[in-house]
Amino acid sequence: MYKLSLCETRDGLLQKKFSSVELTKCFLNRIEQYKELNAYITVCEDEALRAAKEADKNIASGVAKEMEGIPLGIKDLFVTKGIRTTSGSKMLYNFIPPYESTVTHKLLSAGAVFLGKTNMDEFAMGSSNSTSYFGGVLNPWQIEEKLVPGGSSGGSASAVAGHLCVAATASDTGGSIRQPAAFTGIVGLKPTYGRCSRYGMIAMASSLDQAGVLTKTVKDAAAFLEVIAGYDEKDSTSSNIEVPNYESFAGKSIKGLKIGIPKEFRIDGMSDDIEQCWHRGAEILKQAGAEILDVSLPYSKYALPVYYIIQPAEASANLARFDGVRYGFRATGGSLEEMYENTREQGFGDEVKRRIMIGTYILSAGHFDAYYIKALKVQKLIKQDFSEAFEKVDVLLTPTAPTSAFSLENEPKDPVTMYLNDIFTVTANIAGVPGISVPVALDHDGKPLGLQLIAPKFREDLLIRVGSALESGADFPFLQEIR
Repeated sequence: MYKLSLCETRDGLLQKKFSSVELTKCFLNRIEQYKELNAYITVCEDEALRAAKEADKNIASGVAKEMEGIPLGIKDLFVTKGIRTTSGSKMLYNFIPPYESTVTHKLLSAGAVFLGKTNMDEFAMGSSNSTSYFGGVLNPWQIEEKLVPGGSSGGSASAVAGHLCVAATASDTGGSIRQPAAFTGIVGLKPTYGRCSRYGMIAMASSLDQAGVLTKTVKDAAAFLEVIAGYDEKDSTSSNIEVPNYESFAGKSIKGLKIGIPKEFRIDGMSDDIEQCWHRGAEILKQAGAEILDVSLPYSKYALPVYYIIQPAEASANLARFDGVRYGFRATGGSLEEMYENTREQGFGDEVKRRIMIGTYILSAGHFDAYYIKALKVQKLIKQDFSEAFEKVDVLLTPTAPTSAFSLENEPKDPVTMYLNDIFTVTANIAGVPGISVPVALDHDGKPLGLQLIAPKFREDLLIRVGSALESGADFPFLQEIR
Protein backbone atom coordinates (compact mmCIF):
# COMPACT_ATOMS: atom_id res chain seq x y z
CA MET A 1 0.00 0.00 0.00
CA TYR A 2 2.98 2.36 0.48
CA LYS A 3 3.51 2.42 -3.32
CA LEU A 4 0.07 3.89 -4.03
CA SER A 5 -0.34 7.37 -5.42
CA LEU A 6 -1.97 10.11 -3.36
CA CYS A 7 -5.31 9.72 -5.14
CA GLU A 8 -5.17 5.92 -4.83
CA THR A 9 -4.32 6.25 -1.14
CA ARG A 10 -7.21 8.66 -0.61
CA ASP A 11 -9.62 6.24 -2.28
CA GLY A 12 -8.24 3.25 -0.37
CA LEU A 13 -8.70 5.02 2.95
CA LEU A 14 -12.25 6.07 2.15
CA GLN A 15 -13.08 2.54 1.00
CA LYS A 16 -11.53 1.22 4.24
CA LYS A 17 -9.11 -1.08 2.38
CA PHE A 18 -6.57 -0.05 5.02
CA SER A 19 -6.47 2.42 7.89
CA SER A 20 -4.44 5.59 8.29
CA VAL A 21 -2.76 4.07 11.35
CA GLU A 22 -1.67 1.03 9.33
CA LEU A 23 -0.39 3.24 6.54
CA THR A 24 1.38 5.63 8.90
CA LYS A 25 3.10 2.78 10.75
CA CYS A 26 4.20 1.35 7.40
CA PHE A 27 5.84 4.63 6.38
CA LEU A 28 7.43 5.17 9.80
CA ASN A 29 8.96 1.69 9.54
CA ARG A 30 10.29 2.46 6.07
CA ILE A 31 11.78 5.75 7.25
CA GLU A 32 13.65 3.82 9.95
CA GLN A 33 14.60 1.02 7.56
CA TYR A 34 16.06 3.42 5.01
CA LYS A 35 17.68 5.95 7.34
CA GLU A 36 20.72 5.94 5.06
CA LEU A 37 18.73 8.01 2.56
CA ASN A 38 18.76 10.77 5.21
CA ALA A 39 15.49 12.07 3.75
CA TYR A 40 14.15 13.32 7.10
CA ILE A 41 15.69 15.69 9.62
CA THR A 42 12.93 15.23 12.21
CA VAL A 43 10.52 12.28 12.38
CA CYS A 44 7.24 12.99 14.21
CA GLU A 45 6.22 9.46 15.17
CA ASP A 46 3.96 10.27 18.13
CA GLU A 47 2.27 13.23 16.43
CA ALA A 48 1.75 11.23 13.22
CA LEU A 49 0.13 8.28 14.97
CA ARG A 50 -2.17 10.58 16.97
CA ALA A 51 -3.24 12.33 13.76
CA ALA A 52 -3.73 8.98 12.00
CA LYS A 53 -6.00 7.70 14.79
CA GLU A 54 -8.08 10.88 14.58
CA ALA A 55 -8.28 10.51 10.81
CA ASP A 56 -9.54 6.95 11.10
CA LYS A 57 -12.30 8.15 13.45
CA ASN A 58 -13.32 10.85 10.94
CA ILE A 59 -13.37 8.35 8.08
CA ALA A 60 -15.48 5.92 10.13
CA SER A 61 -17.89 8.75 10.98
CA GLY A 62 -18.23 9.81 7.33
CA VAL A 63 -16.75 13.28 7.88
CA ALA A 64 -13.43 12.77 6.06
CA LYS A 65 -11.78 15.87 4.58
CA GLU A 66 -9.75 16.21 1.37
CA MET A 67 -6.45 14.82 2.70
CA GLU A 68 -7.85 12.79 5.58
CA GLY A 69 -5.32 10.31 6.93
CA ILE A 70 -2.76 10.77 4.13
CA PRO A 71 0.85 10.65 5.44
CA LEU A 72 2.99 13.47 4.06
CA GLY A 73 6.56 14.74 4.29
CA ILE A 74 7.00 18.46 5.04
CA LYS A 75 10.04 20.32 3.76
CA ASP A 76 11.87 21.73 6.75
CA LEU A 77 11.46 25.38 5.80
CA PHE A 78 7.70 25.36 6.46
CA VAL A 79 7.38 26.33 10.11
CA THR A 80 5.32 23.86 12.12
CA LYS A 81 3.99 24.82 15.55
CA GLY A 82 5.69 22.83 18.28
CA ILE A 83 7.80 20.81 15.80
CA ARG A 84 11.46 21.63 15.19
CA THR A 85 12.04 23.59 11.98
CA THR A 86 15.66 24.01 10.90
CA SER A 87 15.78 25.00 7.22
CA GLY A 88 18.70 22.56 7.05
CA SER A 89 20.95 24.89 9.05
CA LYS A 90 22.93 24.80 12.28
CA MET A 91 21.61 28.32 12.79
CA LEU A 92 18.14 26.87 13.50
CA TYR A 93 19.08 23.39 14.76
CA ASN A 94 17.04 23.89 17.96
CA PHE A 95 14.26 26.23 16.71
CA ILE A 96 10.73 25.19 17.65
CA PRO A 97 8.22 27.61 16.08
CA PRO A 98 5.30 29.02 18.09
CA TYR A 99 3.09 29.26 14.97
CA GLU A 100 2.09 27.35 11.83
CA SER A 101 2.76 28.22 8.20
CA THR A 102 -0.31 28.75 6.03
CA VAL A 103 0.53 25.81 3.76
CA THR A 104 0.90 23.35 6.64
CA HIS A 105 -2.14 24.81 8.41
CA LYS A 106 -4.22 24.12 5.30
CA LEU A 107 -2.95 20.56 5.14
CA LEU A 108 -3.66 19.91 8.82
CA SER A 109 -7.12 21.40 8.40
CA ALA A 110 -7.66 19.00 5.47
CA GLY A 111 -6.82 16.01 7.70
CA ALA A 112 -3.26 15.26 6.54
CA VAL A 113 -0.81 13.32 8.70
CA PHE A 114 2.70 14.78 9.03
CA LEU A 115 5.37 12.06 9.17
CA GLY A 116 8.17 14.55 9.72
CA LYS A 117 10.31 17.36 8.35
CA THR A 118 12.31 16.50 5.24
CA ASN A 119 15.95 17.33 4.67
CA MET A 120 17.00 20.17 2.38
CA ASP A 121 19.95 22.26 1.27
CA GLU A 122 20.74 24.85 3.93
CA PHE A 123 18.26 27.72 3.66
CA ALA A 124 17.30 26.21 0.27
CA MET A 125 20.66 27.15 -1.25
CA GLY A 126 21.85 24.26 -3.41
CA SER A 127 21.09 21.90 -6.27
CA SER A 128 22.18 18.59 -4.76
CA ASN A 129 20.96 18.54 -1.14
CA SER A 130 24.57 18.26 0.00
CA THR A 131 24.77 21.62 1.82
CA SER A 132 22.47 20.59 4.68
CA TYR A 133 23.94 20.84 8.18
CA PHE A 134 22.29 17.46 8.82
CA GLY A 135 24.17 15.72 6.01
CA GLY A 136 23.49 15.00 2.36
CA VAL A 137 20.46 13.12 1.06
CA LEU A 138 20.76 10.10 -1.23
CA ASN A 139 18.69 9.38 -4.31
CA PRO A 140 16.72 6.11 -3.83
CA TRP A 141 17.33 5.13 -7.46
CA GLN A 142 20.96 4.24 -6.79
CA ILE A 143 22.06 4.35 -3.15
CA GLU A 144 25.34 2.47 -3.64
CA GLU A 145 26.52 5.01 -6.20
CA LYS A 146 25.48 7.82 -3.82
CA LEU A 147 23.45 9.65 -6.42
CA VAL A 148 22.21 13.05 -5.31
CA PRO A 149 18.42 13.64 -5.36
CA GLY A 150 18.79 17.24 -6.53
CA GLY A 151 18.04 20.29 -4.43
CA SER A 152 17.05 22.12 -2.53
CA SER A 153 13.95 19.93 -1.96
CA GLY A 154 16.01 16.74 -2.13
CA GLY A 155 14.69 15.27 1.12
CA SER A 156 11.10 15.61 -0.04
CA ALA A 157 11.95 14.18 -3.48
CA SER A 158 13.87 11.24 -2.03
CA ALA A 159 11.04 10.50 0.41
CA VAL A 160 8.39 10.48 -2.33
CA ALA A 161 10.44 8.49 -4.84
CA GLY A 162 11.56 6.01 -2.16
CA HIS A 163 8.02 5.52 -0.80
CA LEU A 164 8.80 7.10 2.58
CA CYS A 165 5.62 9.19 2.34
CA VAL A 166 2.68 9.51 -0.05
CA ALA A 167 3.64 13.02 -1.20
CA ALA A 168 5.54 16.01 0.15
CA THR A 169 5.58 19.78 0.29
CA ALA A 170 8.47 21.57 -1.37
CA SER A 171 9.59 25.04 -2.36
CA ASP A 172 11.07 26.44 -5.54
CA THR A 173 13.18 29.60 -5.91
CA GLY A 174 15.11 28.67 -9.05
CA GLY A 175 14.20 25.05 -9.71
CA SER A 176 14.21 23.45 -6.26
CA ILE A 177 11.02 21.47 -6.93
CA ARG A 178 11.42 20.62 -10.60
CA GLN A 179 15.11 19.64 -10.68
CA PRO A 180 14.88 17.11 -7.80
CA ALA A 181 11.68 15.77 -9.33
CA ALA A 182 13.59 15.10 -12.57
CA PHE A 183 16.53 13.51 -10.71
CA THR A 184 14.29 11.12 -8.73
CA GLY A 185 11.70 10.24 -11.38
CA ILE A 186 8.65 11.91 -9.84
CA VAL A 187 6.37 14.88 -10.56
CA GLY A 188 7.24 18.35 -9.25
CA LEU A 189 4.88 21.31 -9.62
CA LYS A 190 5.93 24.91 -8.97
CA PRO A 191 2.82 27.12 -9.04
CA THR A 192 2.60 30.73 -10.19
CA TYR A 193 4.24 33.19 -7.81
CA GLY A 194 1.47 34.23 -5.41
CA ARG A 195 -0.70 31.15 -5.96
CA CYS A 196 0.32 29.65 -2.58
CA SER A 197 0.95 31.64 0.57
CA ARG A 198 4.55 32.18 1.66
CA TYR A 199 3.50 32.95 5.24
CA GLY A 200 5.55 30.73 7.54
CA MET A 201 8.06 29.73 4.85
CA ILE A 202 11.58 30.61 5.98
CA ALA A 203 12.47 33.12 3.28
CA MET A 204 15.46 32.89 1.01
CA ALA A 205 14.59 35.21 -1.91
CA SER A 206 11.17 36.71 -1.26
CA SER A 207 10.37 37.75 -4.84
CA LEU A 208 11.17 34.28 -6.21
CA ASP A 209 10.25 31.72 -3.48
CA GLN A 210 7.07 29.71 -4.04
CA ALA A 211 5.56 26.73 -2.26
CA GLY A 212 4.72 23.66 -4.31
CA VAL A 213 4.38 19.89 -4.32
CA LEU A 214 6.26 16.68 -5.10
CA THR A 215 4.09 13.68 -5.97
CA LYS A 216 4.07 10.40 -7.88
CA THR A 217 1.61 11.48 -10.57
CA VAL A 218 0.31 14.63 -12.23
CA LYS A 219 -3.19 13.93 -10.89
CA ASP A 220 -1.70 13.74 -7.39
CA ALA A 221 -0.04 17.12 -7.90
CA ALA A 222 -3.39 18.59 -8.97
CA ALA A 223 -5.20 17.25 -5.90
CA PHE A 224 -2.40 18.40 -3.56
CA LEU A 225 -2.14 21.88 -5.09
CA GLU A 226 -5.87 22.43 -4.76
CA VAL A 227 -5.56 22.07 -0.98
CA ILE A 228 -2.61 24.42 -0.42
CA ALA A 229 -3.41 27.10 -3.03
CA GLY A 230 -5.43 30.23 -2.37
CA TYR A 231 -5.38 33.76 -1.05
CA ASP A 232 -3.91 34.54 2.36
CA GLU A 233 -4.23 37.95 3.95
CA LYS A 234 -1.07 37.21 5.97
CA ASP A 235 0.99 37.25 2.76
CA SER A 236 1.06 40.57 0.90
CA THR A 237 2.23 38.81 -2.30
CA SER A 238 -0.64 36.29 -2.22
CA SER A 239 -3.01 36.61 -5.21
CA ASN A 240 -6.75 36.76 -4.58
CA ILE A 241 -7.68 34.56 -7.53
CA GLU A 242 -10.15 31.70 -7.38
CA VAL A 243 -8.63 28.22 -7.11
CA PRO A 244 -10.14 25.90 -9.76
CA ASN A 245 -10.77 22.19 -9.43
CA TYR A 246 -7.32 21.25 -10.67
CA GLU A 247 -7.91 17.52 -10.47
CA SER A 248 -10.65 17.75 -13.09
CA PHE A 249 -8.07 18.77 -15.71
CA ALA A 250 -6.00 15.60 -15.36
CA GLY A 251 -6.65 13.36 -18.36
CA LYS A 252 -8.43 16.00 -20.44
CA SER A 253 -7.72 16.02 -24.16
CA ILE A 254 -4.96 18.33 -25.39
CA LYS A 255 -6.14 18.22 -28.99
CA GLY A 256 -5.63 21.61 -30.63
CA LEU A 257 -3.27 22.99 -27.99
CA LYS A 258 -0.03 24.57 -29.20
CA ILE A 259 3.22 23.49 -27.57
CA GLY A 260 6.24 25.76 -27.95
CA ILE A 261 9.85 24.54 -28.17
CA PRO A 262 12.17 27.44 -27.16
CA LYS A 263 15.19 27.39 -29.45
CA GLU A 264 17.36 29.10 -26.81
CA PHE A 265 17.09 26.02 -24.59
CA ARG A 266 19.15 23.97 -27.06
CA ILE A 267 22.43 24.58 -25.28
CA ASP A 268 25.95 23.44 -26.20
CA GLY A 269 27.03 20.30 -24.44
CA MET A 270 23.53 18.92 -23.87
CA SER A 271 23.74 15.13 -23.67
CA ASP A 272 22.19 12.90 -26.31
CA ASP A 273 19.98 11.38 -23.61
CA ILE A 274 18.45 14.77 -22.78
CA GLU A 275 18.05 15.65 -26.47
CA GLN A 276 16.32 12.35 -27.22
CA CYS A 277 14.07 12.68 -24.18
CA TRP A 278 13.02 16.17 -25.30
CA HIS A 279 12.29 14.93 -28.82
CA ARG A 280 10.30 12.00 -27.45
CA GLY A 281 8.23 14.33 -25.27
CA ALA A 282 7.34 16.50 -28.25
CA GLU A 283 6.33 13.40 -30.23
CA ILE A 284 4.13 12.17 -27.38
CA LEU A 285 2.27 15.48 -27.25
CA LYS A 286 2.00 15.59 -31.04
CA GLN A 287 0.49 12.10 -31.08
CA ALA A 288 -1.98 13.26 -28.41
CA GLY A 289 -3.26 15.96 -30.77
CA ALA A 290 -1.16 19.00 -29.90
CA GLU A 291 0.64 21.18 -32.43
CA ILE A 292 4.40 21.60 -31.93
CA LEU A 293 5.85 25.01 -32.77
CA ASP A 294 9.29 26.61 -32.45
CA VAL A 295 9.37 29.79 -30.38
CA SER A 296 12.04 32.22 -29.22
CA LEU A 297 12.79 33.59 -25.77
CA PRO A 298 15.77 35.80 -26.68
CA TYR A 299 16.41 37.20 -23.21
CA SER A 300 16.19 33.82 -21.46
CA LYS A 301 19.95 33.42 -21.88
CA TYR A 302 20.31 36.11 -19.22
CA ALA A 303 17.99 34.39 -16.74
CA LEU A 304 20.73 32.56 -14.84
CA PRO A 305 22.96 35.62 -14.25
CA VAL A 306 19.87 37.67 -13.36
CA TYR A 307 18.84 34.99 -10.88
CA TYR A 308 22.27 34.88 -9.25
CA ILE A 309 22.12 38.63 -8.71
CA ILE A 310 18.55 38.88 -7.37
CA GLN A 311 18.64 35.72 -5.24
CA PRO A 312 21.85 36.41 -3.27
CA ALA A 313 20.84 40.05 -2.77
CA GLU A 314 17.47 39.11 -1.30
CA ALA A 315 18.99 36.23 0.68
CA SER A 316 21.56 38.57 2.19
CA ALA A 317 18.77 40.83 3.42
CA ASN A 318 16.53 37.97 4.62
CA LEU A 319 19.26 36.15 6.51
CA ALA A 320 20.35 39.28 8.36
CA ARG A 321 17.77 38.35 11.02
CA PHE A 322 19.85 35.35 12.10
CA ASP A 323 22.19 37.05 14.55
CA GLY A 324 22.05 34.87 17.68
CA VAL A 325 19.94 37.34 19.64
CA ARG A 326 16.32 36.26 19.31
CA TYR A 327 16.31 32.57 18.37
CA GLY A 328 18.45 29.74 17.08
CA PHE A 329 22.18 29.18 17.45
CA ARG A 330 24.29 31.64 19.44
CA ALA A 331 28.08 31.66 19.73
CA THR A 332 30.01 33.36 22.51
CA GLY A 333 31.96 36.56 22.09
CA GLY A 334 33.71 39.22 24.10
CA SER A 335 31.34 41.91 22.80
CA LEU A 336 27.96 42.16 21.11
CA GLU A 337 29.60 42.68 17.73
CA GLU A 338 31.94 39.73 18.25
CA MET A 339 28.97 37.55 19.24
CA TYR A 340 27.23 38.53 15.97
CA GLU A 341 30.33 37.68 13.95
CA ASN A 342 31.01 34.37 15.68
CA THR A 343 27.36 33.31 15.46
CA ARG A 344 27.12 33.91 11.73
CA GLU A 345 30.57 32.44 11.05
CA GLN A 346 29.81 29.23 12.96
CA GLY A 347 26.07 29.02 12.26
CA PHE A 348 26.08 29.28 8.47
CA GLY A 349 27.60 26.79 6.02
CA ASP A 350 30.00 27.70 3.22
CA GLU A 351 27.40 28.01 0.45
CA VAL A 352 25.15 30.25 2.55
CA LYS A 353 28.08 32.47 3.51
CA ARG A 354 29.16 32.64 -0.12
CA ARG A 355 25.75 33.87 -1.25
CA ILE A 356 25.42 36.32 1.66
CA MET A 357 28.75 37.86 0.71
CA ILE A 358 27.78 38.07 -2.97
CA GLY A 359 24.43 39.61 -2.05
CA THR A 360 25.96 42.11 0.35
CA TYR A 361 28.39 43.19 -2.38
CA ILE A 362 25.52 43.57 -4.88
CA LEU A 363 23.51 45.70 -2.44
CA SER A 364 26.43 47.91 -1.46
CA ALA A 365 26.25 51.61 -2.30
CA GLY A 366 28.78 51.40 -5.12
CA HIS A 367 27.21 48.42 -6.89
CA PHE A 368 23.46 48.51 -6.28
CA ASP A 369 22.62 50.34 -9.53
CA ALA A 370 25.18 48.47 -11.61
CA TYR A 371 23.95 45.01 -10.57
CA TYR A 372 20.64 44.80 -8.73
CA ILE A 373 18.75 47.54 -10.60
CA LYS A 374 20.12 46.35 -13.94
CA ALA A 375 19.06 42.77 -13.12
CA LEU A 376 15.52 43.96 -12.40
CA LYS A 377 15.43 45.68 -15.79
CA VAL A 378 16.52 42.50 -17.57
CA GLN A 379 13.93 40.58 -15.54
CA LYS A 380 11.23 42.74 -17.14
CA LEU A 381 12.55 41.82 -20.59
CA ILE A 382 12.46 38.11 -19.70
CA LYS A 383 8.85 38.48 -18.52
CA GLN A 384 8.06 40.22 -21.81
CA ASP A 385 9.60 37.28 -23.72
CA PHE A 386 7.19 34.89 -22.03
CA SER A 387 4.19 37.15 -22.61
CA GLU A 388 4.96 37.30 -26.32
CA ALA A 389 5.58 33.54 -26.54
CA PHE A 390 2.26 32.77 -24.85
CA GLU A 391 0.46 34.82 -27.48
CA LYS A 392 1.56 32.12 -29.96
CA VAL A 393 1.49 28.93 -27.88
CA ASP A 394 -0.34 27.57 -24.85
CA VAL A 395 2.55 25.81 -23.09
CA LEU A 396 6.33 25.54 -23.45
CA LEU A 397 8.19 22.21 -23.41
CA THR A 398 11.83 22.09 -22.29
CA PRO A 399 14.25 19.77 -20.50
CA THR A 400 14.09 20.12 -16.72
CA ALA A 401 17.82 19.77 -16.08
CA PRO A 402 20.89 19.65 -18.33
CA THR A 403 21.99 16.29 -16.88
CA SER A 404 20.64 13.30 -14.98
CA ALA A 405 21.51 12.84 -11.29
CA PHE A 406 25.24 12.81 -10.52
CA SER A 407 26.99 11.13 -7.60
CA LEU A 408 28.20 12.93 -4.47
CA GLU A 409 31.75 11.95 -5.42
CA ASN A 410 31.35 13.62 -8.83
CA GLU A 411 29.58 16.71 -7.50
CA PRO A 412 31.01 19.82 -9.17
CA LYS A 413 33.39 21.63 -6.83
CA ASP A 414 33.15 24.88 -8.77
CA PRO A 415 30.05 26.81 -7.54
CA VAL A 416 29.38 28.26 -11.00
CA THR A 417 29.24 24.77 -12.54
CA MET A 418 26.78 23.75 -9.81
CA TYR A 419 24.66 26.85 -10.48
CA LEU A 420 24.30 25.76 -14.12
CA ASN A 421 22.05 22.92 -12.94
CA ASP A 422 19.30 25.55 -12.76
CA ILE A 423 19.76 26.81 -16.32
CA PHE A 424 16.39 25.50 -17.59
CA THR A 425 14.35 26.17 -14.46
CA VAL A 426 15.25 29.68 -13.26
CA THR A 427 13.42 31.35 -16.16
CA ALA A 428 10.02 30.37 -14.75
CA ASN A 429 10.91 31.90 -11.37
CA ILE A 430 12.26 35.08 -12.93
CA ALA A 431 9.04 35.42 -14.97
CA GLY A 432 6.78 34.33 -12.08
CA VAL A 433 5.05 31.67 -14.20
CA PRO A 434 4.17 28.08 -13.22
CA GLY A 435 6.17 25.02 -14.22
CA ILE A 436 5.97 21.28 -13.80
CA SER A 437 8.50 18.49 -14.27
CA VAL A 438 7.19 15.14 -15.51
CA PRO A 439 9.34 11.98 -15.62
CA VAL A 440 9.63 10.75 -19.20
CA ALA A 441 12.58 8.39 -19.72
CA LEU A 442 15.71 6.78 -18.33
CA ASP A 443 19.19 7.65 -19.56
CA HIS A 444 21.71 5.07 -20.71
CA ASP A 445 22.70 4.44 -17.06
CA GLY A 446 19.12 3.84 -15.97
CA LYS A 447 18.73 7.21 -14.24
CA PRO A 448 15.50 9.26 -14.54
CA LEU A 449 15.06 12.15 -16.95
CA GLY A 450 12.26 14.70 -16.72
CA LEU A 451 10.76 17.27 -19.05
CA GLN A 452 9.48 20.65 -17.97
CA LEU A 453 6.24 22.32 -19.01
CA ILE A 454 5.80 26.07 -18.49
CA ALA A 455 2.44 27.86 -18.75
CA PRO A 456 1.17 31.45 -18.47
CA LYS A 457 0.51 32.90 -15.02
CA PHE A 458 -2.23 31.12 -13.05
CA ARG A 459 -2.70 28.51 -15.78
CA GLU A 460 -1.70 25.52 -13.68
CA ASP A 461 -4.73 23.85 -15.25
CA LEU A 462 -2.83 23.77 -18.56
CA LEU A 463 0.20 22.24 -16.88
CA ILE A 464 -1.97 19.50 -15.39
CA ARG A 465 -3.79 18.89 -18.66
CA VAL A 466 -0.65 18.71 -20.82
CA GLY A 467 1.41 17.09 -18.07
CA SER A 468 -1.02 14.19 -17.71
CA ALA A 469 -0.93 13.63 -21.49
CA LEU A 470 2.87 13.59 -21.40
CA GLU A 471 2.81 11.25 -18.40
CA SER A 472 0.37 8.87 -20.10
CA GLY A 473 2.39 8.68 -23.30
CA ALA A 474 5.74 8.29 -21.54
CA ASP A 475 4.57 5.42 -19.32
CA PHE A 476 7.59 6.04 -17.10
CA PRO A 477 8.88 3.02 -15.08
CA PHE A 478 8.53 4.33 -11.52
CA LEU A 479 10.92 3.09 -8.86
CA GLN A 480 9.51 -0.03 -7.25
CA GLU A 481 12.16 -0.75 -4.66
CA ILE A 482 15.02 1.34 -3.30
CA ARG A 483 18.22 0.30 -5.05
